[in-house]
Amino acid sequence: MTTAVTAPERAGSAPDGTPVHRWVLERAGTRVAVLDYGGILQSVEVPDRDGVRADVVLGFGDVAGYVDCPSPYFGALIGRYANRIAGGAFTLDGRTYRLPRNNGTNCLHGGERGFDKRVWDAEPAADGHGVRLSLVSPDGEEGFPGRLAVSATYALDAAGALRIEYRAVTDAPTVVNLTNHSYWNLGGAGSGRAGGHRLRIAAGHVTPLDGDSVPTGPPAPVAGTRFDFREPREVGSGYDHNFVLDQGTPGAPGASFAAELYDPVSGRVLTVTTTEPGIQLYTGDAFDAGPFGPCEGIALETQHFPDSPNRPDFPSTVLRPGEEFRSVTTYGFGTADDRT
Repeated sequence: MTTAVTAPERAGSAPDGTPVHRWVLERAGTRVAVLDYGGILQSVEVPDRDGVRADVVLGFGDVAGYVDCPSPYFGALIGRYANRIAGGAFTLDGRTYRLPRNNGTNCLHGGERGFDKRVWDAEPAADGHGVRLSLVSPDGEEGFPGRLAVSATYALDAAGALRIEYRAVTDAPTVVNLTNHSYWNLGGAGSGRAGGHRLRIAAGHVTPLDGDSVPTGPPAPVAGTRFDFREPREVGSGYDHNFVLDQGTPGAPGASFAAELYDPVSGRVLTVTTTEPGIQLYTGDAFDAGPFGPCEGIALETQHFPDSPNRPDFPSTVLRPGEEFRSVTTYGFGTADDRT
């Protein structure tokens, strides 16, 4: 089979009773399930070095699992603003906007009802290899200015890699930062802690953080610190940090190599390329959700930097009328006998 996009099937209901559907994509040995609730990447099935298939993202079998979970954003599409905005406020063009403080004193992942809790409109992608999700976020939603029209297309390429393309336009100046919040365990979901995976990140700098995970200053060199993943090493635990990607590292067309994750037991390899300037490494130390315990999945969230709306020295997240936000991240899958 070269390509298959299965007709959507009912997968449950959102808390308000809106029907939720599952779209299944299959190509070149990769099988992916996407929910129109939260744009959730529900499963990604790929073979190991012996050809045995397993689901390598943490998730639940139905919508209720996501709704009932004390959410660490399993597999979700995050917006309007991924990561934290300090103090739940930012100033744009001289006007201050107040946001929900749903993470201590900060706004996290778009507020109390971000894009991860919305039912998106869904249709087959134009090229026939994926599903296109879209929604309109009205002016003032969660405190953000401007009517924002957003789309996210999940598609499999000829090699079985998963490509997510985000687009957005606005009718008033606003800020935008979109990502996918999947937790990867290349041994298979439920196989135990993922800290033994080996990770390489193309980043010579990391943004230093305070105790609330808000940047305290300009990016700092990783050399000689536990943040140095420029050469592959075990992930371990204790990370919820934004890495500043080295731009121009060869990757997918129009994108740069960001990270590679390898599981020595299964031999599975995940390669991440992106157009984004940063990647958030989160080892899930704190969560205990359903069948999953701490450090059972590793999040690699491609995005702009935390608190960029309050940091003019960071790459801008401002979107204005007449402009288009566009971001592409690709997750490639393969196997290896050994990587050191």
